[in-house]
Amino acid sequence: MQFDDDAQLDPSQVEDVRASGPQPGWGGMPGGCTLPIGGRGGCGGCGGCLMLILAAAGLFLFGVIPSPFSGQGGGPQGGGRQPSAPATWPGAAPTGNLAARCRTGADAEQSEDCRVVGTVNSIQSYWRQAFQERGRTYRPARTVLFSNAVETGCGTADAAVGPFYCPVDRKVYLDLSFFNTLQRDFGAEGGPFAQAYVVAHEYGHHVQNLLGTMNRVGPDSRPGAGSPSVRLELQADCYAGVWAHNAVKTGFFRQPFSQTDIDQALSAASAVGDDSIQRRTQGRVTPDAFTHGTSRQRKSWFTVGYDSGDPKRCDTFSGGI
Repeated sequence: MQFDDDAQLDPSQVEDVRASGPQPGWGGMPGGCTLPIGGRGGCGGCGGCLMLILAAAGLFLFGVIPSPFSGQGGGPQGGGRQPSAPATWPGAAPTGNLAARCRTGADAEQSEDCRVVGTVNSIQSYWRQAFQERGRTYRPARTVLFSNAVETGCGTADAAVGPFYCPVDRKVYLDLSFFNTLQRDFGAEGGPFAQAYVVAHEYGHHVQNLLGTMNRVGPDSRPGAGSPSVRLELQADCYAGVWAHNAVKTGFFRQPFSQTDIDQALSAASAVGDDSIQRRTQGRVTPDAFTHGTSRQRKSWFTVGYDSGDPKRCDTFSGGI
């Protein structure tokens, strides 16, 4: 994964709120997210609990955080620790010192923060063009870098939920410490492209939100091997593969991704399969509790997107998966 040294980065697409990070002592759900789950409303039926939170076991996944549904409330639960507070869209984003540090692809080669900026820029450049070719308008989404906990349009969340997309404020939230956990606790290979895959997956959810896929899925948050939440997550994996196929065309990368890069993504996808996580945590596989898909499915759908480069091939809602 090599950036074009001369590529011009746009750090305004990434908010850095880590400097306003939380203080110790915050309460809420044990070790995890304080966002309300279930019900209707919020973002027009954008979905129920589309993310399995295994915070009490110290595990992470990435996916969608549901909106604060009516009658459930949306604010933080507990007190004492103040979450990072990103700016609202539209308006100037608090980019920290990203604007000074992340100017070109050469900076992305040297800094993890700038690599995130460059990856986000490339992902959104691709989807902007893909929407335009289909007569649609792509609405950009910012990525928010936070530490420990953050205030979102969907409520308050902490790092235990892993990277996520909030459909209410249309932002991707990312605590970079997740990637260390992905290697240490999940056995993923790690590497820059594993990070890029995770970010691209979250922007896959943004695409689903813009296309109305989340609304069509509705508030059905029931888990299961063929559940809407699994199909939504697998489609986001496929969309991540589609971007990877087309990434070099966005002008941010020096050459197409190598097989080593793709292997990093596949390793990450495999590590966070429902069956893999269940074996690690409970010693058995329970398909009725699936929310994201198996390791094989996640790798398979990323590969469908990567091999084809065509979003139309990412129909996870028709037939078997």
